[in-house]
Amino acid sequence: MKDILQQLEDRREVARAGGGARRVAAQHAKGKLSARERIDLLLDEGSFEEFDMFVAHRCTDFGMQDMQHPGDGVVTGWGTVNGRMVYVFSQDFTVLGGSVSETHAAKICKIMDMAVQNGAPVIGMNDSGGARIQEGVGSLAAYGEVFQRNILASGVVPQISLIMGPCAGGAVYSPAMTDFIFMVKDSSYMFVTGPDVVKTVTNEVVTAEELGGASTHTRKSSVADGAFENDVEALAETRRLIDFLPLNNREKAPVRPFFDDPARIEPSLDTLVPDNPNQPYDMKELILKVADEGDFFEIQKDFAANIIIGFIRIEGQSVGVVANQPIVLAGCLDIDASRKAARFVRFCDAFEIPILTFVDVPGFLPGVGQEYGGVIKHGAKLLFAYGEATVPKVTVLTRKTYGGAYVVMSSKHLRGDFNYAWPTAEVAVMGARGAVEILYRSELGDADKIAQRTKDYEDRFANPFVAAERGFIDEVIMPHSTRRRVARAFAALRTKKQTNPWKKHDNIPL
Repeated sequence: MKDILQQLEDRREVARAGGGARRVAAQHAKGKLSARERIDLLLDEGSFEEFDMFVAHRCTDFGMQDMQHPGDGVVTGWGTVNGRMVYVFSQDFTVLGGSVSETHAAKICKIMDMAVQNGAPVIGMNDSGGARIQEGVGSLAAYGEVFQRNILASGVVPQISLIMGPCAGGAVYSPAMTDFIFMVKDSSYMFVTGPDVVKTVTNEVVTAEELGGASTHTRKSSVADGAFENDVEALAETRRLIDFLPLNNREKAPVRPFFDDPARIEPSLDTLVPDNPNQPYDMKELILKVADEGDFFEIQKDFAANIIIGFIRIEGQSVGVVANQPIVLAGCLDIDASRKAARFVRFCDAFEIPILTFVDVPGFLPGVGQEYGGVIKHGAKLLFAYGEATVPKVTVLTRKTYGGAYVVMSSKHLRGDFNYAWPTAEVAVMGARGAVEILYRSELGDADKIAQRTKDYEDRFANPFVAAERGFIDEVIMPHSTRRRVARAFAALRTKKQTNPWKKHDNIPL
């Protein structure tokens, strides 16, 4: 019996060694952790339960029968993050470059099936050279099986992808279908075709970092939701994100203990909005002062900074925040901001996370480039997302909110539950100057008359009371009481039940 037990332990040692000490050392030399080290850091200590440790590929072409490693280049299983169950896979670059074979993909598919069946998030750590060329079309079919599971799991359990090394070719489409993608600076990249192919086809010379590095995907393409300095920081922040999320679409997000008075008054908010209507201010200050303990987990902070998205807690409950940012493009909505916010709103709605919207929006960004780029359709995505959402929706108007952008930003007309305004808010079709120039075109030559007309228009419309008179604003509130009013609103909405008409699925303007 002892011999058999020793044999098991010996087999385990071989599997845990991955591609061997020399390759693990090479991984460390690049500033990267090994597949198992990453799992150990992500999960609670001692909680990891591994599956398929001894699985090996069955390929015999190109001498592959002599290159078998137990586990076949990916570590899979489940564990806990702060006591809550998650399923994980971690590709092992030290084993055949982490390349994906039929058996490698089958291991990933197994834990994804279990995640959907048992209702727990899937976290994938990607570090792979791509499809295993020796297996030909079999490895492509294997990718297809993973993709199909990403699609079926979408909106059922949260899916998080960590890009911690190369991720190229067809491999990029699995992370692209997940809810959040995080990258590691200087050691990870994603692209469909690499620099060599790009040079051959288009004659453009570009490095892997320029083409698909963390900076590119967090600032230009919006493919990634965040970038971190190293593997350790990425894994720590992923643990933090998971604490905001429910395990699946049938459960509420966890309610954490909180040490912050829900009725806390913030006198500084009474002077947040400047007297000069053209002077910007930082909307993040408002978000931090409303959140429990000033804790805000921002998503995509380096892309389309004219809109802010992320998670806070109010009375210990997770809340998704969408807010215009006046210090970038005056808080205008444009193509990128609309796409960014629409996807976030849909995620929150899929997982029953209430949505808090802070509004200071002068309209949609004008310009030939925006119109040619399809701002109409992209703006409609955000409109559609808010109108479709059935989760509790609380909206606070802080300053100007004009035209179609007013309607889009979780207005009463899109089934906003509580719509508050500060006394500084202006709800109008457009700004006073523009409105007067249209209404009194014949008087444009008389500066004094136009100035008086502008003042008259501002007196009539540059306030929240016209909208409040119509019931489009539920209450005009004091800025310093925003946290208390928002907390009470969400408390009143905890038992909200709202459904949309039956449909197979909608047809959002993509």
